[in-house]
Amino acid sequence: MPAIAETVSLGLPVAIDRIDRELKKLWSEGEGAMTRASLMNLAVYSEESGSLTRNTRLLARITENHACRAIVIGADPRAKNDRMEAWISAHCHLSRAGTKRVCSEQISFLLEGAMVKLLPSIVFSQLDSDLPLYLWWQSEFAEPMDPQLWSWIDRLIYDSQSWRDFNAQIRLVEMAQREAKQRIVLCDLNWTRLVHFRLAFAQFFDHPGSHHHFREIKNGSIIFGNGFRSTAILFVGWLAAQLGWEIRSEKNAGRIELENSDGETVRIQLQEKGDDAPIASFTAQSHGIEFQVTQAECGDLLEVCRSKLGEVPARQVLPSSENDPVKLMSEELMRGGPHHVYLRAVEKVRELL
Repeated sequence: MPAIAETVSLGLPVAIDRIDRELKKLWSEGEGAMTRASLMNLAVYSEESGSLTRNTRLLARITENHACRAIVIGADPRAKNDRMEAWISAHCHLSRAGTKRVCSEQISFLLEGAMVKLLPSIVFSQLDSDLPLYLWWQSEFAEPMDPQLWSWIDRLIYDSQSWRDFNAQIRLVEMAQREAKQRIVLCDLNWTRLVHFRLAFAQFFDHPGSHHHFREIKNGSIIFGNGFRSTAILFVGWLAAQLGWEIRSEKNAGRIELENSDGETVRIQLQEKGDDAPIASFTAQSHGIEFQVTQAECGDLLEVCRSKLGEVPARQVLPSSENDPVKLMSEELMRGGPHHVYLRAVEKVRELL
């Protein structure tokens, strides 16, 4: 019987050449009580110690709403000895009718030393038919970029928040996209963190009568959590891309200067604060009107308000993103399209990251 979701076990150890056979055996033993489901191939790659167990735990939650064949790779390219091990398991959840368990299978690999070079062959040989391949890359990218690997990927998921050198990493990501002849859709979880924050600010201007404020915004401020400066700068990049602003300043710890479409200066203050929220608040002023989006104390709501300066604002609440890898991945897996707005935002601020 397959390991159910709550066990977070890697499952049954298997020889590499017997994976398909053992999977068929696993499902035949559970026939009648379980239904195998898969909408995509989701490969997860990490070079962190203990990542196999951690990612198995994450996939146990992700597969509650996103059935897939999961291929989980824990790699250590710096290991002195060459080693490769494999396991099979399944994440099972009761169907909505409550009569059957719907299961997503997982194949796990431990690669050490020179065996890491077999990554493309391992991934391709374990794909489930012609379903799309999503690769969640949890480590930093390194040269050389293997064109064989990238040519099969439909969506490349990463988190730029942890990058030490954004420009170097994004160049490698763009190289992978070129190798794939633009097939790959780039999905940055650091951008996904901003989905609800962007929606909250944009709703101020839903009515065409508010659009004149776009040209009249002169000042703004962002308060962000420790380690989330890049998230705040991506938000500024989104504003610049959508409103036609251009960056005028070089890297500055406390401020970004931009030029709006009328040639006027816009100044955005940046403040880091010891807070769990990636973005704690964003405030913009336009001719005596203040627009504010703030993370509520409860953590899962945003407080939004528009008011004249000096007035007590009337606050409303909107949904907020959560900085949880499962929630971020679920948000990303529900979205389609090529993420053109993200690419334009990155182009605006890449020299500031």
